[in-house]
Amino acid sequence: MFEGFTLTMREGEGARLRVRHGGAGPAVLLLHGHPRTHATWHRVAPLLTAAGYSVVCPDLRGYGQSSKPATDAEHRPYSKRAMAGDCVALMRGLGHHRFAVVGHDRGAYVATRLALDHPEAVRCLTVLDAVPIGEALRRCDARFAASWWHWFFLGQTDKPAERVINADPGAWYRGAPEEMGAEAYEDYHRAIHDPGTVHAMCEDYRAGLGIDRAHDDADRLGGRRIDCPVQVLWATRDDMIDLYGDVLAVWRDWAGDRLVGGPIESGHHIAEEAPGELVTALRDFWSGSPPAAG
Repeated sequence: MFEGFTLTMREGEGARLRVRHGGAGPAVLLLHGHPRTHATWHRVAPLLTAAGYSVVCPDLRGYGQSSKPATDAEHRPYSKRAMAGDCVALMRGLGHHRFAVVGHDRGAYVATRLALDHPEAVRCLTVLDAVPIGEALRRCDARFAASWWHWFFLGQTDKPAERVINADPGAWYRGAPEEMGAEAYEDYHRAIHDPGTVHAMCEDYRAGLGIDRAHDDADRLGGRRIDCPVQVLWATRDDMIDLYGDVLAVWRDWAGDRLVGGPIESGHHIAEEAPGELVTALRDFWSGSPPAAG
């Protein structure tokens, strides 16, 4: 897995991140979702390095083997703003000052916040299976609540979800080595059986329902937009169309006329299920807005 890549620990802005990086050329940052680790990209990253890109895949703060800062009443240490700050510090420490970023699921929220807060760093943005957190919660209805009830289970604090999950993490999170790849599954399995990681992942959702939504809503109220080309991709066997209809229309207020995207034939974990199709879509997008080297 990740042949030719370096596995190391690097400093973020307020957390220490486990990261794999390899290749040479224009820089690409790949951000995983919940409850995965950076290993979810193990089928995508080698295709990108073979195509001439420098690829960086971290565990987000709180996930996998990255550090898990103590939280506070607002869950600020697990805000997407804090996670985005980690990413900028990580990339600068590796010598990449301008780069493409690709985020899936919760990583898509980090990638979006990264593009909004650090426009000087992000050359182009790709989000997979996501709309901005503020947009999702603004549109929340019975259909959303029925499909994505885990947002509210993980995000509430009156009866913390950690005790339920830690009773049988494998039953809660599921996943299988034949789908994920044996080594990627082992990494994931180790992470979900760590109570500290489970707590940090819940904190990610708690931040999402509060401070992250506040940040998104403040940007929307202020008319702030993403200042780079944006690509939005979604899995055909997920529920983005059922929930939002025209997914690109949701993003248009955030990205304007530099927005492209479409479906990929896959289930939710596109990087694991359709890596070749994903890499083709990314390279087609980057050919019009190539990430700058260095």
